[in-house]
Amino acid sequence: MRTRILIIDDEENIRFTLKSFLLDWGYEVVIAKDYHEALAMIDASDFDLIFADIFLEGKTGIDFLREVKNRNMNSPVIMITGVPNIETASDALRLGAFDYISKPILKDTLLRVTKMALQHKALVDEKENYRLNLKAIFNSVKDAIITVDQKLHVLEINEAAKDVCNLSREVIGVPLGSLPKHCSGQCLVSIEETIHKKQPAEVYHIECRHKFRPQQIVSITTYPLLSNKGIFSGVVLVVSDETYLADLARDKKECKQFHTIVGKSEKMQTVYSLIESLSNIQTTVLITGESGTGKGLVAEALHLKGERSHKPFINVNCAALSQNLLESELFGHVKGAFTGAVQDRIGRFQKADGGTIFLDEIGDISPRMQLQLLRVLQEKEFEKVGDSTPIRIDVRIVAATNQNLKEKIRQRKFREDLYYRLKVVEVNLPPLRDRREDIPLLVNHFLNKLNKKINKEIVAISSDVQKIFMEYQWPGNVRELEHTLEHAFILCPQSTITVDYLPGILKGLVEVKTTSGEDITIEESQAILQALEKTAWSRVKAARLLGMSRSTFYRKIEEYKIKMRDI
Repeated sequence: MRTRILIIDDEENIRFTLKSFLLDWGYEVVIAKDYHEALAMIDASDFDLIFADIFLEGKTGIDFLREVKNRNMNSPVIMITGVPNIETASDALRLGAFDYISKPILKDTLLRVTKMALQHKALVDEKENYRLNLKAIFNSVKDAIITVDQKLHVLEINEAAKDVCNLSREVIGVPLGSLPKHCSGQCLVSIEETIHKKQPAEVYHIECRHKFRPQQIVSITTYPLLSNKGIFSGVVLVVSDETYLADLARDKKECKQFHTIVGKSEKMQTVYSLIESLSNIQTTVLITGESGTGKGLVAEALHLKGERSHKPFINVNCAALSQNLLESELFGHVKGAFTGAVQDRIGRFQKADGGTIFLDEIGDISPRMQLQLLRVLQEKEFEKVGDSTPIRIDVRIVAATNQNLKEKIRQRKFREDLYYRLKVVEVNLPPLRDRREDIPLLVNHFLNKLNKKINKEIVAISSDVQKIFMEYQWPGNVRELEHTLEHAFILCPQSTITVDYLPGILKGLVEVKTTSGEDITIEESQAILQALEKTAWSRVKAARLLGMSRSTFYRKIEEYKIKMRDI
């Protein structure tokens, strides 16, 4: 769009001379002979630059300048006069005129002030766009955001603060501490802490005790406002309303997924509630359960749900390393500590400082490692292999095992004092066979996951496969279910997984209705015989009943040497 310029002057020759110059430079030019005609033009259109003569018939150019400023227009105004004097120049600049030029107007002067004014306009527009974008972002955030200066005067506040804190923009300029108290006042405490220490402050999951919103739960974060030179000027307060977590805890039946854990069964709801309760308590946690139940996912959820979520999460499989290597992995070593230690190495505990370390298969560690781990739990410090200098750490320890540690204690293979140090709280995960109602949810979850991984569009499993999945004991639990589906994904060329594409151990399990209507699970050859008998020895109908293709069904008949009867 071309730049639009308005010229206001009661002398016709001046209007057309200026217009001619500006047209030659590629600008779009509109002219007006007096105040009222110019007013009608700015009512109808926007202009990037305005030239206005101070002396007009009727109202003056100064009056027009006032009108432009009253309307908050971003158009720079350059005043023109044939009788220059200090008083009129002072009035024009005081009222916000960009510049002041006198007649006769030289072509070079006109070009120079026009370019300068338009450059100024571009900067003002850019700043305004930045301000509007920042305001839109500021107001789009669902957390309450309030900024204050060093004396606690409110500088800015977003729309969400009305819902979260019952504060409106009317409090801008008012000291935050002077406002009527209708909550616990923890926000003010956090702000004052940041003003004193010039450091961020965080408070998680507190009861706001809000007068207008009972049972409100919030998390509070404060950040110091610092210039690029490090000069402190105030504080940003962010208040996150987390009342929905309390509501979730009261109505867990609607929760089908918690972080990356999938399940809606009552047993999984109990696990979810326990994770929530433990997320911001820095005690050690022991996760127990059979192999493949998702102990690692629970450990990850405990970390991500808590206040250490922005810090490292370090996973260590204790069973995958020899005891000598495990010691080095956990605590690190110094150069020359043992053969092959050619340089210093930082251990997993040190890497996890401030965060969480997950010790999987903790039941497999040696007595010596048990003693060293007990020291870390008791004293919060350790020594690198080959060094006697203690290193202090702040780490939350989460451990997991699929073994019966009480039995190992009885056999004197695991330290009882370490067991009780680890098991301050236990999270026991149920095996998949004890939460069969979660199997359809898990199947859908893995279908979506595998479609992305393998780049296929498999949308369902057949009813026969569904029956097998619901009847099977799943000794490998959720991990076995995922691997079973991945096996079928690789082989299946269609949009629905049928029995043909299951692993061998599951192919032989097919549910067939007995004459009494009772469901039973039988071997594959027996299932084929019963299906043939049920369909009067029709191979086509029997194959359809078992969810097999005809070619597969015929091959199975030959494989099991089943003698067909004449119909």
